[in-house]
Amino acid sequence: MKPITRIWIAAACLLMLSAYFLPLWHIMLDAPQYPEGLEMKIWLNGLSGNIDQINGLNHYIGMKFISVDDFAEFKILPYIFGILIFIGIAAAIAKSRRLLWAWFIGLCLFAIIGFADFYVWEYNYGHHLNPHAAIKVEGMNYQPPLFGYKQLLNFTAGSLPDTGGILVGIGGILVAASLFYKPRSSSNNIK
Repeated sequence: MKPITRIWIAAACLLMLSAYFLPLWHIMLDAPQYPEGLEMKIWLNGLSGNIDQINGLNHYIGMKFISVDDFAEFKILPYIFGILIFIGIAAAIAKSRRLLWAWFIGLCLFAIIGFADFYVWEYNYGHHLNPHAAIKVEGMNYQPPLFGYKQLLNFTAGSLPDTGGILVGIGGILVAASLFYKPRSSSNNIK
């Protein structure tokens, strides 16, 4: 393993550690009656933002209240992510491509399962509505977008990576670069 690869791995590990201190995802709601907008930030181990106001609005359309206690994921994600970062550190120390591959595959699985779980969560909250809600719009669901923006009645809902998610994504790119980038040797450049 080349020194540059080990540097990239170390940088990726540092970037991924940001998940413990910075929000990973950001859901925002903009509407004329909320000019400052409402937001919910998703962290590795919880939620923050205007949760009470969002729950108040959700009550009128029959959505279930959002509560951190309803998510077992927040209890296990910090440990799973910690194990993944540890594998990356071990790959750099041991100079092991096998561990580097295991780390890359683990990160890919983590991302796929995480986004699938997030989609199911959004689907359930947006589709399984209380039939006795005060406001009912026939055929309407309130699932926010997985990524990007979507109009939900008079609200524009947005769902994008936050600072921690961006840094973790850059870390993932560094892991892929560590595996797939092959620098040219200087002897190949001399003709």
